[in-house]
Amino acid sequence: MRFANLDGRMQLVRGGTIDVARASGDKLPSDPQACLDGWDDLVAWAEGASDADATVQSGPLLAPVPRPRQVVGIALNYQNHVGESNFSAPEDPSAFTKFPSCIVGPGSDIPIESGTVDWEVELVAVMGRRAHHIPEGRGWDYVAGLTVGQDISDRAVQLRPPAPQFSLGKSFPAFGPIGPELVTVDEFDDADDLAIECSVNGRQVQLARTSELIFSVPELVSRLSAIITLYPGDLIFTGTPAGVGHARTPPEYLRPGDQLASTIEGIGTLHNNCVAP
Repeated sequence: MRFANLDGRMQLVRGGTIDVARASGDKLPSDPQACLDGWDDLVAWAEGASDADATVQSGPLLAPVPRPRQVVGIALNYQNHVGESNFSAPEDPSAFTKFPSCIVGPGSDIPIESGTVDWEVELVAVMGRRAHHIPEGRGWDYVAGLTVGQDISDRAVQLRPPAPQFSLGKSFPAFGPIGPELVTVDEFDDADDLAIECSVNGRQVQLARTSELIFSVPELVSRLSAIITLYPGDLIFTGTPAGVGHARTPPEYLRPGDQLASTIEGIGTLHNNCVAP
């Protein structure tokens, strides 16, 4: 199943879009965040939804998860990114938070407020059920689906001494575009092995497969839920592969006017323009 947030209303994407609230006779909410809170009810309804309710609707495509309670990022989760960052591979997931106020939609503009703003394409796992102390073998059972994300990062803020400020450097306005849709795990032949890529102004800068993750999605759910409680709609930015601008010689950063495209196989593409603040 594929779900989208069209102008603030949850849509089932199937031969067009099916407005969840209208097609269910208002048994389900229109608000995408509220739909995620009742994920099992949404899925049960969607399995029996009629294609006859599909229409072609207009309106802005917004973040499929507009107001997550928690947004967890994972650093250094591809071996090739570990290498380009001059670190050793972590024995445990290196987690940080992105503040939810940075989450925007798949076509949102990204204000560039400094000369050290970097790109990081990432697979984003969206939680569908409350999770605490979940074994790795059941990790996928608690994931509603997957979407594309960009963990935009101001490296000067993120790495400034005396102590790094990952959460602040990655949480400027619009530094967390996600979308274009939320795709359930059963839509993929292998949800653990998807092509992931990023381009700037049409030039490919990142290319990998999610099978290269050091800590897979189920393992992240297990490791994180061993400490914190994860809730429906929470986002896990699973890490970025090699090719970030900060690691290049000389470093490359985003500028106003740049066009950023972020794609994951089977999900779709984010198209974000970089603009002056």
